[in-house]
Amino acid sequence: MRNRMVLTIAAVTALLAGCGDDGSSTSTPVATPVTPSTTGTLAEAPNAPRDAMPKRGTASGDAGLTVTNIRIGHQPGFDRVVYDLGGTGTPGWIVQYADRAVQDGSGKPIDVAGKSILEVQILGSAYPFDSAVAPYAGPDPATEPSAPGIAGVYRNTVFEGTTQSFIGVNADRPGFIVTTLNNPTRLVIDVATP
Repeated sequence: MRNRMVLTIAAVTALLAGCGDDGSSTSTPVATPVTPSTTGTLAEAPNAPRDAMPKRGTASGDAGLTVTNIRIGHQPGFDRVVYDLGGTGTPGWIVQYADRAVQDGSGKPIDVAGKSILEVQILGSAYPFDSAVAPYAGPDPATEPSAPGIAGVYRNTVFEGTTQSFIGVNADRPGFIVTTLNNPTRLVIDVATP
């Protein structure tokens, strides 16, 4: 009887471990770095971006992350935007298309190039003075000519635990995938290209 109970608990635990709760994907492969000023190869996307529906993920309870770099690269079929993150924990996210770019907190409109605007909210964010991590200080917008689908990645600002950024996309709301990578922590957005 005791052995049957242990086997039942193990089976239920295995089934629950395989269940997802929000339709987002998380992976741990390492991408080859690509900076906005150089080209290189990126790891293949786990799945080709197909749908343009909003994507959500939950931050860890100890998350206190600051964006330290923004990188853009290209692979056949998709362009990739990588937000390098410093601090503690793992990020959550809300990534979705928006009709216009409006800065959180101030309500200030932001002029974003491209046909579509992909709003990126990185949950579990911290101000640099709280995370003790130097923030991204690169170009605004960050661009990469070898990634034709991305018009630019626009400044990230932190407001109430969320970093907000906008990706200008040169197509009409193509599909996208959101993943996280570890060691170092990164939020990765792959946007389909024709």
